[in-house]
Order: sequence, then structure tokens, then C-alpha cells
Amino acid sequence: MVVAKSTNQNNHDNKLDVYVRWRPLSGSELTEGRINQQSIAVNHASPSLCISVDSQIPGNTRPWRSPPAFKAILGHQNDNADVYETIVAPAIPRILKGSSCSFFAYGHSGSGKTHTIVGYDYEDGSQLGLCLAASQKLFSALESIGSDGTEDEYARLGIGFSLFELRKNTAFDLLNGRKECHVREGADGKTHIRGQTEMLDGGKVRVHPLTQRACWTFDALREELKQSLSMRAVGSSSIHDQSSRTHAVLKLEVINRRLMEAREAVVERESELVPVGKRATDISIEEQMKGLMKSAEGAWVPNPGYQINQQRIDMAEAEKARYEARVASAEEHVKDVLSSDQVGCLGGKMVFVDLAGAEYQAEKGGQASVMKRQTPQERQEGRQINTDLLALKEVIRAWSTRQTRIPFRLSPLTMVLREHFAGTGNGTSTMIVTVSPAKSQYPATLNSLKYGSLVGMTSS
Repeated sequence: MVVAKSTNQNNHDNKLDVYVRWRPLSGSELTEGRINQQSIAVNHASPSLCISVDSQIPGNTRPWRSPPAFKAILGHQNDNADVYETIVAPAIPRILKGSSCSFFAYGHSGSGKTHTIVGYDYEDGSQLGLCLAASQKLFSALESIGSDGTEDEYARLGIGFSLFELRKNTAFDLLNGRKECHVREGADGKTHIRGQTEMLDGGKVRVHPLTQRACWTFDALREELKQSLSMRAVGSSSIHDQSSRTHAVLKLEVINRRLMEAREAVVERESELVPVGKRATDISIEEQMKGLMKSAEGAWVPNPGYQINQQRIDMAEAEKARYEARVASAEEHVKDVLSSDQVGCLGGKMVFVDLAGAEYQAEKGGQASVMKRQTPQERQEGRQINTDLLALKEVIRAWSTRQTRIPFRLSPLTMVLREHFAGTGNGTSTMIVTVSPAKSQYPATLNSLKYGSLVGMTSS
């Protein structure tokens, strides 16, 4: 295993580490040659690595050199197992203490993001994507924790698995038949992904949350992942015809049956509140409207012939308050379950984000990216993808420098990632910049490295 790595071991809150992964040349790229690049260690207060890349633009012999922004650089000889050991393995102990860690794969189309995060071989241990390798390690650790002879099935630890993709402004639940979901900001200031609405008996309205599947073995999770990923959308990019055109967000959370049932109770209490809250609103509006009338001039004025029934309004509001209290009690129970965990790992999360490929249509110096035939819709999606990635950079910039206002509302992508930035706590956030060494992809590779170096410098 050969990994260029900095010696910086300092960690602090709101820090995002940036790594670079060079993929191998494909068979068709061998004849065109490899971009010359080298890693350079820089000695200063917070040691990091620079990358120097030889120019591929005719007439320009000056290499581009990044600022000292990267924590480690993995070469084409490093397989997924090496990437896991370097980047993800150090986070496992934090997850087992209840922390949250997030990992973003950024790069142009065809640079190896999906291979890194998800992998294409679900059996070969050295080729497992980071999410599967992490879940395998977590299951092994959870089995060791649970081998204390306890017979309480409700306390048995497993992994809650959820997976959705973002396409334009809509989320799609890949564990629920790719059902369309809505990204909304709630009254609590948090971003919620709401699924389908179901009408129940008694006027109840259940708004389904994003599906979280409880998995109790690694094999079960791997099978769920394989089936759900088959529904992910692909299309033509500026590099190839089968590019991921969505941002995929995969979350692993340490759960048990007691926690799952407590959360289901919250959804049930919320469904009971909906008709009661609607009735209270309807009664208030009805009484207020009866207390008004139109004057001869057409203006709304108080109706002297009707006295607003405030008692009726108050009774409806009191009933609403009782149901709101039931919701609050259910939410408190969830917190109690989490806080009563003797081991301390319940609720620990790992979030893996396979970002859609960045689009680079033309570069300075007259060199253009390889263009495939794209439909107008695919070109529009490419623009939206770049908008999302620019918004992500701005959020990381504000978050890392501890600004009072972080622009999460810039795009649906940054809205849904809000929880994972805000909830990192003493965990970590990591960006993996995947790049191609092929000379024909030099413009896109250079842009990816520039993006990564800006993020790395901002958060260092």
C-alpha cells in the first residue's frame, strides 16, 4: 500500500479533511498516456500535501501547483481496501461512541466516485465500496458488543440503512420503489424529506418519512443496497453515456428495535395530530369569518349581528394542544431511548454521498472536454449539478470558518446535508476528490483539483 500522506494529526470542530484519489487508466486510455503529477509535502504549522500537475495545454509548459490542502493522496495502485483503511477506518471508533461522520466523493464524470463510495464488486473484500466496507466493520464491532449474553431482543444492535437520490429539486426514496419525496424546511428549522401522504381511518393523515430499513446482518444490508442501487438514474454526461446524474445519499445508523419503535410512535402521534390541528384551524377561520360582513362600499367590517364564539375556538385549540403534547412526549421518548444506551453507540451515523459528476464543457486555452450527445434535459441537469456543487462549496466555506450564517438554502443538496454538517459534533467530515490521470481528461481533472484545494484550504 503506497499512500502519500501528511503528518497533520490535529483535529478540531468544523474541520473537513480533503483527500485525492487517482484512478487507474482504462484500457482505451493507455495509448494516450498519463498526466505527469507529483505529491509535495509542505512543512508549516499544519502540514498538508500539495499536488503539482504538468500542463497539457500546447504552448504552456508551466505546471499547475495546488496550495497545501490535501491530507493524503492515493495513487492508481491503491485499491478500495487501501482507501477504506486510510480514510474511513479511523472514524469507526467515533461511530461506536455515538458520533456522526460524513464522506463526500467529488469529481468529474468517469473519475471513480461511484466505484469509491459504492463499488461494483459486492463480494471481493478489496473492492468493496467504502459504505459496504464500513458496514461490514460496524456489524463485526456490534456483534462483539452484543456478545455479553443479553436476551433482550429489543436491545440487539443493528444498522438502519437509508438511501435516496437527488435529481434537480426532488428526492427519490430508493428503498421504497424510487417514490418521489419532497425536501422541506420545517418549523423547527430542520430539513425534512417527506414521502407519500396516506389517508387513514378517522381522518388521520400519515406523512411517511424517508424509509429506513433495519438490517441485522451484513448480508441483509448488502442485498438491500444491491436492489436499491438498480433504481438509480443514469444518463449521458460530458464524459460517457452511463454517468450518475443524481446525488446519492446513503446513511448507516446504529439502531435497535426499541429506537425504531419509538420513532414509529412519533409518526403515529403526528398522524393523529393532523386532523385535530386542521379542525382547530377551520373553527378559528369559520368564527372569524362569521364575525365579519361586507359594507355597502364592499369593505369587510365587524358583523354586529354575530358574536364570535371564543369558547368554541378555545376548546378546539385545547384539544390541539393535547395532541401536540402527545407528539412532544413521543419525541422525548426517542431522546430517552438514545440517552439510556449503556454502550453509547446507539444513534451513531455514517453518511456517504456520491455526488453527481461535475460538468466541464469547455476550458481556457481552447481545449474542450470530450462531449457526448446530450439531450436538452441532460444539459439542464448538468447545469443544476454544477449549481449544487458550487452551493456545497459555499456551505463548506461558511461551516469551516464558523460563520454565523451558513447558506444551506442555496440548493436542495445543501438543505438535505444540513443535518449531517450540524450533527457532526466530535465526528468528522471528509471529501474525497476522485480524478482521472488520462491526458484527454486533463481540463476536468484540473478543475476537480482546484475545487478540492479551495475546500481544503478553507477548512484547514
